[in-house]
Amino acid sequence: MISKGWLSDILGVFRDFPNFLLINAHVIAYQPLSAYIKTIAIRRTTKMRFVASFLVLVFSMSTAMADKLPLKEISQYLNAMTSAEAAFTQLNDDGTISTGKLYIKRPGKMRFEYDPPEKAVVMATNNTVIVYDPKSNQQAEKYPLRRTPLSIILARRVDLDQARMVVDHGFDGTATSVTAQDPKNPEYGSIQLNFTGNPVELRQWIVNDANGGQTTVILRDLQTGGQLPNSLFNINEFERLNDR
Repeated sequence: MISKGWLSDILGVFRDFPNFLLINAHVIAYQPLSAYIKTIAIRRTTKMRFVASFLVLVFSMSTAMADKLPLKEISQYLNAMTSAEAAFTQLNDDGTISTGKLYIKRPGKMRFEYDPPEKAVVMATNNTVIVYDPKSNQQAEKYPLRRTPLSIILARRVDLDQARMVVDHGFDGTATSVTAQDPKNPEYGSIQLNFTGNPVELRQWIVNDANGGQTTVILRDLQTGGQLPNSLFNINEFERLNDR
């Protein structure tokens, strides 16, 4: 923050500059005109350099502050995202890379469709996360959505300003990052969300799960506001797949 003292000083430069010229007018009678002009020029240049430097500083600070997205604005963006779809690249904890298509229908619904050769599906629906991997020859795994950090962005009402939810809020010159956790259950892990501004857009997230694993999801061509059918989030799909 810029102190009131600094603001007072800079305003004083502009306010007192005419007085500065008047006060020194008497010098004309006691020194050659050329010397007086040189004196005034030096003083004037010094003050104007100070003004210019100060304004550059203020502009730089205001630009930086404007670029870092406030938590309230990010919460409003997420709450307005009723639906979204995007291509994604996933960096897995074991060093492998996966790609696929992501669908979001807030509140509470999300679907990852992984490209071949994986063909896996991860779905959040009915307060449950379901993981189906056809290569495993196992039944689909299920666990509560509330035990994953993704529940934070799928909540009916996102409020990043609530106490102890955000543990880090930063800006790297390009993107605003917000690391959030369930304030009542921090042991469930955290999610780092990265956004760009003008307009606000979710670019990627990093999930740090309860077991110490880390998964990064990078989004491409994010489209919001479309109509997504409920069939994308139908839990019965996995029952049919398990019967095959």
